[in-house]
Amino acid sequence: QVQLVESGGGLVQAGGSLRLSCAASGRTASSYAMGWFRQAPGKEREFVAAIAWSGANNVADSVKDRFTVSRDNAKNMVYLQMNSLKPEDTAVYYCAASSALVVQRYGYPYWGQGTQVTVSS
Repeated sequence: QVQLVESGGGLVQAGGSLRLSCAASGRTASSYAMGWFRQAPGKEREFVAAIAWSGANNVADSVKDRFTVSRDNAKNMVYLQMNSLKPEDTAVYYCAASSALVVQRYGYPYWGQGTQVTVSS
């Protein structure tokens, strides 16, 4: 069992930056692949980025030039650095844990409660 808590969301102007954090707890938390997803109002939850225990990662093409995913296994933390934010990045961002580095949301059995990111124009 893994528990996940996101933080770092907020209101930012277009062009600004935010860093989201996800704290994972549980005996084997550091061994899981960790993913970031987002869901805007009226839209499907979509994959943003994921990172394996090894550091191997996958970032969605739509944000690849602006977002970076990283993790600190010693602290059981995962981060999503978001730069050059756009109004269309506005969404609730979720942290999730999986046994494999996958992009499909159904591959993640553990989810945090989400953190709101709002980008104003």
